[in-house]
Amino acid sequence: MAETYPPSGLSCNVLVLNRLYMAVRVVNARRAFTLLCKNIAEVISVENGNYFSYDIESWTEISQLKAQFERDSHDFVRTVRYELAVPRIIRLLGYDRLPRQDVKLNRRNIYARDHGACQYCRRKFPTSELSLDHVVPRALGGKTIWENLVCACVYCNARKGGRTPHQAGMHLLKPPIKPRRNPVINVRLESDKYATWKHFLDHAYWSVELK
Repeated sequence: MAETYPPSGLSCNVLVLNRLYMAVRVVNARRAFTLLCKNIAEVISVENGNYFSYDIESWTEISQLKAQFERDSHDFVRTVRYELAVPRIIRLLGYDRLPRQDVKLNRRNIYARDHGACQYCRRKFPTSELSLDHVVPRALGGKTIWENLVCACVYCNARKGGRTPHQAGMHLLKPPIKPRRNPVINVRLESDKYATWKHFLDHAYWSVELK
């Protein structure tokens, strides 16, 4: 299948389920189509509360109808001969390993947890203008853990310096906590585009790892 896809379609995210319909990771559309074309996975479509599965051939046919009647509800990638709707969810046909239940402590996840806002002045900034602040400075015994790391803008970080918020006369927007699920997924779920993911994500249990 010749790939002449527009970048916007390939940049879409696809939720991957294991054979038991448990969420295991998120991949981009290019990876999802690779798995479908190798018959390693099938498309799962949530339609009016019901689940339908399609192999790549069936999904190709369905995509033509979606392009004609539901174009605004889908993202598409184009081949030489036709357009393919980007599936929101795929299921691995031979994989039943349980998903990881831990959330990685990294900058991306902390930025997502804090919604890109400085936790001191409460203003939102692009990630290039945010830094990570140890609430209790490392010099005072503070650890590099979820409960001691927050986003801070350059000004607030410099103002706080090597002090605790109390010592600096500053207040946190909210206490930092470890998310139960990858916070990037929570951000995605705020978009109607990924609303069907909610059918497979239990807020109290599953963690979805971005790959």
